[in-house]
Amino acid sequence: MSYPSVPAACPHIHDPGTEIFRRISHWLTAPPATNHAETDQRHEWSDEEIVLLHWRLLQEICELANPASPLEEKLDTLQWVFADPDQEDAPFSFARCVRVVGCSPLSPIAYCGKVDTHELQRGLRTMAKAWLDATVARYPSWVREAFASHPAWIASHLARNPQWLNEQIHRHRREGDLFN
Repeated sequence: MSYPSVPAACPHIHDPGTEIFRRISHWLTAPPATNHAETDQRHEWSDEEIVLLHWRLLQEICELANPASPLEEKLDTLQWVFADPDQEDAPFSFARCVRVVGCSPLSPIAYCGKVDTHELQRGLRTMAKAWLDATVARYPSWVREAFASHPAWIASHLARNPQWLNEQIHRHRREGDLFN
């Protein structure tokens, strides 16, 4: 299997192509099965496809460094990376994705072996503030101030409605500021 060119912002990431996304899309939009046998008939996932799905989830980390990435997506990715340690063995958790991609012979990257996910999290934690600041800097000053003083409040609104911040900015532009 060949991979397209690597994005400059994340040179260690390879895109496994679109076939997996077509299969995922089909799987997500297929009508619900009434029994286990029907589920197996919809699509039998190969080991390689499962590994590539874990890899695709890890690729989301590269978007953290992109200032143009939506704030809601960054917060969602960081929440996934720093999820409760009790969830480390859950399917598709950050720790499980690192373990699968690092140890599987079907991985699109060279064999890494067992990787200390806590060390990865420490590294990501040190960079997260700068990544969030770079994204928030693109917003108007009143958004930056709100994010600095009430980040959990903004995160909760974005979790309910990913477009909430865009809607607020649009409303603010349309209605204007009382003091401007």
